Amino acid sequence: MQNENSRNTIIFFVCAALIMGIYYFTVMRPQAEQQRAARIAAAEMTKEAAADPADPTVTGAVNVFKDRAAALTGSGRVAIESGTVKGSLSLLGGRIDDLYLTQYREELGNPAPVELFRPQGTEHAYFAQFGWRGANVPGGVPGPNTVWTLVKGDKLTPTTPVELAWDNGSGLRFSRVISVDDKYLFTVTDTVANLGTQPITIAPYSRVERQGIPDKRREMISHEGAIGTFGDGKSYSTEQIKYKDWAKKTKVEENSTGGWMGITDKYWLAALIPAQDEQVQARFTVRQVGGVDIHEANLLGAAHTIAPGKQITETQRLFAGVKRNEILKQYEEQLALPRFVYAIDWGILWFLTRPIFQVMEFFFGLLGNFGLAILALTVVVKLVLFPLANKSYASMSKMRMLQPKLEELKKKHGKDPQKQQQEMMALYQREKINPLAGCLPILVQIPVFFALYKVLFVTIEMRQAPFFGWIKDLSAKDPTSLWNLFGALPFDPSAAPLIGGILGGPLHLGVLPIIYGLTMWLQMSMNPPAQDPMQRQIFALMPLVFTFIMAPFAAGLLIYWAWNNILSILQQYVIMHKYKAENPIDTFFARFKKA
Repeated sequence: MQNENSRNTIIFFVCAALIMGIYYFTVMRPQAEQQRAARIAAAEMTKEAAADPADPTVTGAVNVFKDRAAALTGSGRVAIESGTVKGSLSLLGGRIDDLYLTQYREELGNPAPVELFRPQGTEHAYFAQFGWRGANVPGGVPGPNTVWTLVKGDKLTPTTPVELAWDNGSGLRFSRVISVDDKYLFTVTDTVANLGTQPITIAPYSRVERQGIPDKRREMISHEGAIGTFGDGKSYSTEQIKYKDWAKKTKVEENSTGGWMGITDKYWLAALIPAQDEQVQARFTVRQVGGVDIHEANLLGAAHTIAPGKQITETQRLFAGVKRNEILKQYEEQLALPRFVYAIDWGILWFLTRPIFQVMEFFFGLLGNFGLAILALTVVVKLVLFPLANKSYASMSKMRMLQPKLEELKKKHGKDPQKQQQEMMALYQREKINPLAGCLPILVQIPVFFALYKVLFVTIEMRQAPFFGWIKDLSAKDPTSLWNLFGALPFDPSAAPLIGGILGGPLHLGVLPIIYGLTMWLQMSMNPPAQDPMQRQIFALMPLVFTFIMAPFAAGLLIYWAWNNILSILQQYVIMHKYKAENPIDTFFARFKKA
């Protein structure tokens, strides 16, 4: 008996440590990262900082912060408008530096579209730029500070590309055609004509630059920072560098045939895409200007030698938009891009997260609601685990029926723990019971639980996806609160003096966490009670503890887990009836009838 109690206690503390670890990595540590990011973002920029003279692709200076409208008046501009993006590109450097994603909102109830790019001179400037590099080229080549001339078109749309031109005054003429499709792909086609008398050698480059880190919460569970896929034309791998690790590395270089690279947020991506048969040099760099880290993703293409009287054409692309699975998959197939769908951070459990997402998309197509799709997914998971769960619940029902015999052994051999343990093991063998069988369904479901959490957290399809009633965003926590009686009292608990941070934070309890806690309590009540009184008290507190632990999690995750508990309760109830084992549901209704 003592050995069994020790084993059960060890199992409990291992599970408790696992849950607390989950809570730390998904709640406490991200909050610390948010505070760190805020301190970095608060650093002041100086008016001007010298550029790297060895690299003409580097912007010459970082200006003081000014409002967006003022920053947009600094140079000539060409409007951009399609069904998915809206903004403008600057004739200075030919930068695409003013872009909004019109089909997405920053917050529920806020009509402002999501901002992707913002121009030089504003806080957290973020843009893409294309140019050329060449050593000792008379008259120079177009770079970040070149002012292009608009020669054709007045607005960039899916049906009307624009054409820019620049002449270096020494025999080189550059013509640039920029087009955009009806989603998020920009195509930049440069034609270079050599009208001089000497051959020249130049190489195309492209870059995405982000100044500082956005003043938003940095999440540990999703990758944000540098990302790229590189390879030799046959095999490719995807490299990710989080902002905090990127800050420690001044330069990361890769040679690749094709591939892609850029800077990613949880839902949004800016990626440079060269021709997939071209040899390129990819480089992630970070340099500090005025106390702010300037993050850059640079692609340098193969050098071209242009003979007098000849011209060349180079095509580069930029993806600037939403990491939606079907859109990334479409570009992956259309452009033969390696692993472009892995711009979405599927995580180390990708072999579970991607199938789970596909199943949910299938059910969403049938049901039209991602919340219902989660319920349907839960049923699928329960059906897959049904045989295992049946054996587990049968074993637990037999264990519950053995409680009187176990109590007799405890009294009979109370002074001889070794003998007591031997008799208990013999009893389990005679009854064909595995006392640990009840843990198997939970252990199997833990990877599914984490995979679903990942899917809810990183896929744009879950962002601001409604369920029913008060649940307007399945990827966010339950917005209701016990402390204002779920909206019946006209005040916001998180705004309460002194204790608002606690009521809106660690003690926040909505309807879904409470439902989850009640289902967990009922399910544990149906399990065989622990033999040790201390263990029984600890297990009795677990539903309450887990209710608070799970409260900050995504509403979709709580829907999954509560619905899973309900299905488990129904399955366990049927099996307990089959073995005529006592259960709390029948006990409750029997007492209710007597009352």
